[in-house]
Amino acid sequence: MKLRWHLLGLGILLGLGTAGFSFAAGIYYQHEHATQRLQQLIQQNPYAYYIRSKIYKVFAFFKTPDDEENANHRLGRIMKYGFPGLDDIRLYSDFVLSYDRRNRVAHWVCEHLQKKDLSTTTHVGRAHASFQPDLSVPSNFRSSLADYRRSGFNRGHLAAAGNHHSHQTHCNETFYLTNIAPQIGKGFNSGAWNNLEIYVRDLTLRYGSVYVCTGPLYKPKQRCDGKLSVEYEMIGPNLVAVPTHFFKVIMVESKVPLGKPYMEGYVLPNATIPDNLPLRSFLCDIREIEHYAGLKFFDGLRRSAIFGSNYPSESQVFRDFG
Repeated sequence: MKLRWHLLGLGILLGLGTAGFSFAAGIYYQHEHATQRLQQLIQQNPYAYYIRSKIYKVFAFFKTPDDEENANHRLGRIMKYGFPGLDDIRLYSDFVLSYDRRNRVAHWVCEHLQKKDLSTTTHVGRAHASFQPDLSVPSNFRSSLADYRRSGFNRGHLAAAGNHHSHQTHCNETFYLTNIAPQIGKGFNSGAWNNLEIYVRDLTLRYGSVYVCTGPLYKPKQRCDGKLSVEYEMIGPNLVAVPTHFFKVIMVESKVPLGKPYMEGYVLPNATIPDNLPLRSFLCDIREIEHYAGLKFFDGLRRSAIFGSNYPSESQVFRDFG
């Protein structure tokens, strides 16, 4: 009789143990599946990436991806030091931008340039690319090729095509009109702005890793009555805004372990710029760019940990071209 009760108790314990193991295994499997789905979402959705630390707290019972693993995401590599803003973020294969639906141009475009990605091949380049609208943008917020036709403005790149020669797809995507803004041609797009793009690539070849954020500005002017107002032209049937200025904020990572990164910002007027004007005359206090753009650049770094981020509060570009 006692043996029967012992066997019955042992059977119950084994049954409970098996059920408990199956339950735990099921939870673990569900967690692993959910984590994989979460990783896919974070890879594809910039907003999910931005709040990933809060999402991971829900899964904190088991191991969740660490910062090193997150850094391997293409979005994580480009946006390593934070998002300047979070309005209509769009992820492309080699750059990230925030699209301004009202003005039909980007708020900002961020890139991470590396020396190995700048090597050119005969099979990759702008000769194989063409300007085209991004059909993922709703049609009532989208710019078109017709907007630029006979407008008097060039289709100016924000993320330069010359920065993305490692793959033809990367280069092609820089020709989406979401990455384009109306720019003066002679004396700007083919002059000072092109020189600034070359300067950024030279920094990349020299130091190996450069982060750059580019975008438009709409600077106010003082009217005859002393009041300030923002005035800018609009082109085409879709009313694409013509920025008064363009900015480029550059952050160069140090080659020295634990070394401070170097940051500098440029603001160029969307106007004909004399060829003899040095590029460094357009250096601008980054805080001033943030003030006009309503953005915060490389917010993941303390400004005290960065070289060269501050310049005189009134830059030459605003004195000479205001």
